[in-house]
This record gives sequence, structure tokens and C-alpha cells, in this order.
Amino acid sequence: MLAALAMIVATSCSQNSMRAKRGKAPKMLVLYYSQTSNTKAVAQEIATRLHADIEEITLVEPYDTAFQATIDRCKADREKGITPEINPLKSDIADYDIIFLGYPIWFGTYAPPIATLLDKIDLSGKKVVPFCTFGSGGLESSGQDLVERLPNTEILPGYGVRAARMDAMSKEVGEFLAASLFCDGKFEMPWESPELHPVTAEETAIFDAAVDGYPMLNAKAITAASRTITDGTEYLFTAKDMPREDKPDMPPPSEIKVYVLVEKGKAPVFTKVVR
Repeated sequence: MLAALAMIVATSCSQNSMRAKRGKAPKMLVLYYSQTSNTKAVAQEIATRLHADIEEITLVEPYDTAFQATIDRCKADREKGITPEINPLKSDIADYDIIFLGYPIWFGTYAPPIATLLDKIDLSGKKVVPFCTFGSGGLESSGQDLVERLPNTEILPGYGVRAARMDAMSKEVGEFLAASLFCDGKFEMPWESPELHPVTAEETAIFDAAVDGYPMLNAKAITAASRTITDGTEYLFTAKDMPREDKPDMPPPSEIKVYVLVEKGKAPVFTKVVR
């Protein structure tokens, strides 16, 4: 997905630029659920740049603001096979051509309120652009879940950002929209076929520094690829997700992909994990 792209320059968006590329400008709605305000911030950024309509998905009985209480409620609901009730939308989905659908990643996919939403609205024939916020990753898995859930809907490449990297969000959203041809702007193409090689000692140090301190990621780098981008260097690591006896709720061991960014003058940081 395009969230893995390394872009170059973001420019302002305009209905005129989209109209020039696509003919008549499509009508767009930014529709989102946000628990901690991170997804809301992304939604507002997209809506502002695209001059799009925006609406928040709200719950009849909101989740507790405490993290663990929310997790406990979600687990209980999953065991019962239910999703939370949402309030009716004010927007008429039929009026829109493109829906930007935003959510936090919970349990590896879109948050439960989105599942409720998809049961209530018809997105057949629409274009849906997913965007999400997460602790480590989930854009790809949630996007695939949307593809399977909505066979009559075109799911376009999406954008995702770690909660720890919200300071980079505004710039990245502009670049993502340019790459997706919603705005004018330059961007680099994604890696076609990264040439992975056995990880070196220097690369191992970069990987370890990037994931250090993140409690839900205990991995060992195996192979790596790198490329120079405008702001520094981007790395793609394949790694073995190691088991942790002290964290039984972690995902089972598997091979994962970890994207790491080393900007000029800054410490390494991982941008996302793909499981």
C-alpha cells in the first residue's frame, strides 16, 4: 500500500487539480471513528486539504476513556459476537463518490465501530480510501479485511501512521494525497523488488534502536534493504517476531516486515510493521 512510499514534496490540494486529472471533481466524504483523537486529527487533515465533507462515527454507549477498560469491553463483545451500536449518520452515503474511511487499529484490524457501520450502509459502487492510526501496524491487514467485506466496493490504497509519529502526520498526508493523485505534488515510486541481503551489524544496530522501547514488538532482524530518500534513509527489514513469556497477549511468533526511517540528524524510528 501507498503508506509505505517515500515521498518527496507535498503541495496544497484543490478541486481544480482533481477536476483536471479526473474530469468532474468527485464528491468526497471523510468518515471516521476516533477513540483518542489521533484518527480525528488525520481525518481533519484530509478533509481540510481536499475541501471534503467530514463526519465522525459516534457510539450510543461510548467506550471508557481508560485503555484497559476499552480493551476488556472489546474482548467481551468479540466473545459474544457483537459490535457496538452507533448513532445514525447525518450524511447520505448515496451522495458521495469517494469515502475516506478512518479508524484506529484494534486487534489487527479496523475498530469494532467500523464493523457496525459496514452492516448499516451500502458502499457498493463507491471508492473507499482507508486511513488509520496504530501502535505498530495494521493498514494492510485492515485493508484486506475491507476488500473481503466489501466485494462490490473499490478499496483504494490507504494511509496509516503510528500514534508515536503524529508529528509527521500532516506532511505525510499531503504526500499520500499527492501520490494518490488527489493533489498535485512529486513523490517517489514504491520499491518494486527490494534486494534483501543478510542484515549487517550496522543495520542490526539501526533496527534495534528503532524498535527499542516498544513493548509489543520483540523481534530480531534477519534481512534488510535500504534506499536513500530526500530526508534520509529508509530501511525495509524482515525480522523474526520472537515470543515473550512476560507478554502472553503478544501476537504469535512469525516473520514480519518492519519499515524504519532514519532522517538526517535523527534517531532511527520504525514507521510500521506488516504481519
